[in-house]
Order: sequence, then C-alpha cells, then structure tokens
Amino acid sequence: MTAKPNFIRRHRFTLARRLSQILVLVLFAGTARWGWEIAGRPLLLGDLSQSMILETIPLGDPLAMLERLCAGIIPTATVLAGTLIITLLYGLLGSRTFCGWICPMNIVVESAAWLRERLGLAADGIRLPRAARYAILAGTLAASFVTGTVAFEGVSPQAMIWRDLVFGTGLSALSAALAVFALELGLMRDGWCGHLCPLGALWALVGRVSPRPVITIGFSDERCTRCADCLKVCPEKQVIRFKDLARTGRIPSGECLNCGRCIEICPEDALRLELLRRHDKASSQ
Repeated sequence: MTAKPNFIRRHRFTLARRLSQILVLVLFAGTARWGWEIAGRPLLLGDLSQSMILETIPLGDPLAMLERLCAGIIPTATVLAGTLIITLLYGLLGSRTFCGWICPMNIVVESAAWLRERLGLAADGIRLPRAARYAILAGTLAASFVTGTVAFEGVSPQAMIWRDLVFGTGLSALSAALAVFALELGLMRDGWCGHLCPLGALWALVGRVSPRPVITIGFSDERCTRCADCLKVCPEKQVIRFKDLARTGRIPSGECLNCGRCIEICPEDALRLELLRRHDKASSQ
C-alpha cells in the first residue's frame, strides 16, 4: 500500500504559489509604504500595470499597453521596453504562469473553489464557452478605442485588490474580492479566471505562440490509470485530453496555468513539472 504523502508534498505547488503571490505583494507594499530601498533606489515601484525595479528595469502589462494604443495614447520608450520584458519573460515561462503564480485574484478564486467543495456544490453553475474570454478581450480593446480610455483597468478586480493592498486606498479590494468570490461560489465555477478575464485570455494567447516554453507539465501514459483526479482540480479542464497527452507527452502550453494542482493530486505520479523540455514525444517518433 502506497504511503499517503505528507501535507507539504501534497500541496507543494500551492504553497509555492501562495509564497510567490504574497512575496510580490509584500515587495510592492514595502516600497510604497515603508520606502524599502537598495543602494538608495526604491526596490519595486508601481503596480502590476506598470512598475520599475530599482528605478532601472521597467516592467509593463501588455494588455494595458494594447488598451493605451487602442485609446490613441502613444506609449513611451520605457513603457514599450517594460512591456517587451514582461511579455518575453512569461512567454519563455510558458502558458498562463502569471495567472497561476502572481495574480492575486488566483487566491480568491481557489478559496471559493475550496469552499464550494466543502459545501458539496458540485455543479458548475452557469456555463459559458471558454472562448468567451477572448470575446471579452476583443470587447475590452474595442471599448478602449471608443472611449479613449484604458477601459479594463478601471473595473479590473485584480487591479482594485492590488491597489488597496499595496497603497491602502480604500475598500474596493474587499468589494472586488467578495464579488468574484460570490460569482465563483454561487454562479459559475472557474468563472473569472476560466471564462471572463481578458488578461488571462491575452496570456493564453502569448502561451500558445511561445516556441519553446521553459516550464511544461509532462505526462507519462504508462503510469496514468485514467482515474481523472487531475480533471477534478484543474481550472482549465479542456487542456487535459488523455489521447492528446499520450501522443505529445505533455499538457499543451496556452490556457494551462502551470499551477501544478494536477501534479499534487495525481496518485500515480503520471504528471510532473519539467524544465527546458527539448521536444514533444510525438515529434520524436
């Protein structure tokens, strides 16, 4: 009989993601509220839309830049450089690594999923096609074009949570978190991250065109018994198609969050995190 893994091993990716999400928040908050510096330079200024490391390295959200372009706002060279750095970084990491490891909304969504399971609310609720987020992404850019504003930033729940936690600007973080939590718990499982968020849609597109992502989730067809435990926890169930996984030996880059929850729950260790994978199984046959 196989021994049951301990808590840390069973939740190792979830714990690592929470540490990553909290650490990034703390670095921003420490700089904004307590003036953290290195060699006299602010450690991490700004927010997830536009930030600067040590007043030297710019970082920028590609969706925010696209909205500005659609609104007729010409980005500066610094904004362009920051956007290029972030896009290349997450493109190299592969899939929606930002969504799974950095975005604070991920904590809210997974907390609602945990409570949904404890309450026995198994039904998915309202169902929308996964493609809805791409329509919302297109609508967001169209709204920016029509209104001349950065349309999504003003209503983005993750931006509200970020601003309040980092800068302490009010109670919009609580209201945004509760609204998404209620959506996930009572109306639509995996609703925000899985069906509605335009930023998640953009990162999925970036992940799809990434030629050779650094991080992939490998699959062993020999070990897998098709118990489907991975499907029970995966927020993007459409990426787990056993026939395709057996052919390629990996979960496809794109809509996967690289969250590792499938790896944690797999009793056969048929899934594993791989770095710098050289090629697909199918291409080697």
